Amino acid sequence: MPSRFRRSRILVVGCGDVGLRFARELPRRVRVLALTSTPARVPALRAQGITPLVGDLDDPSTLARLAGLADHVVHLAPPASEEAVRWWQDRRSHALLRALRLRTPPRTLVYASTSGVYGDCGGALVSESRPVAPQTPRAQRRVDAERQVRFFGRGTGARSSILRIPGIYATDRPGGTPRERLLKGTPVLRAEDDVYTNHIHADDLARAIAAALWRGRPQRVYNASDDSELKMGEYFDLAAGLYGLPRPPRVARSTAQEQLPLVVLSFMGESRRLDNARLKNELRLRLRHPTVESGLRATG
Repeated sequence: MPSRFRRSRILVVGCGDVGLRFARELPRRVRVLALTSTPARVPALRAQGITPLVGDLDDPSTLARLAGLADHVVHLAPPASEEAVRWWQDRRSHALLRALRLRTPPRTLVYASTSGVYGDCGGALVSESRPVAPQTPRAQRRVDAERQVRFFGRGTGARSSILRIPGIYATDRPGGTPRERLLKGTPVLRAEDDVYTNHIHADDLARAIAAALWRGRPQRVYNASDDSELKMGEYFDLAAGLYGLPRPPRVARSTAQEQLPLVVLSFMGESRRLDNARLKNELRLRLRHPTVESGLRATG
């Protein structure tokens, strides 16, 4: 860590599993604060050496205390799952960034977005320069959040970075492996209908956030993905082999709607391969788990 960051205060907004992993990557001299909307989490955060702040992104009146509080901000909170009015906007990011403007803004801001902003790319290799084409309301709200983060950086002088994140996995993360779906026997698409999927180990994602905080360029986007090039069925077959479980059944896309939940179907409607060269070259991140196979073997 550069010396100028060693006595900094870092505010983590949305301090769940990845936020806690990120906090553990930091030296003890860095003071970590975390915004939580759940008072019951306060003791657990304190036990991790994190200073908890109770506030709710859905209630902007609770966020004024965040102004001028931290030198650096890591924004990991997702948009609301449903928006009754202006469903394409991320009102949570709007509330947070508005509060941060009330006093001296942070010097650095890192926002955790999603690779879903690219939409379906037909299996193409996707770099950060590709125009976004969100195909779900959830991804459209992420695009709006990215726009707000860039505007915040340009308007305040903060060095804002955006990480576009695919599927996050880790065996010590709730729902962090395919094991549960394999045990249920949930089908995947047959090979001729299958889509490419992308992944990042939760520990590598935490390190990518730290790298963006220290080395990210102003208003820069980074694909936070590992080196794997796997189709979804290949991913589940790989995991089945490692866990000693039966491979999932294969179904045609034409019949998948009758057998799979809508949430699962939404991920099967988009295919892309993320180019992570910028992550490795600009942020100088050396992945501990460069492929899903090595990550599942190391953690499982």
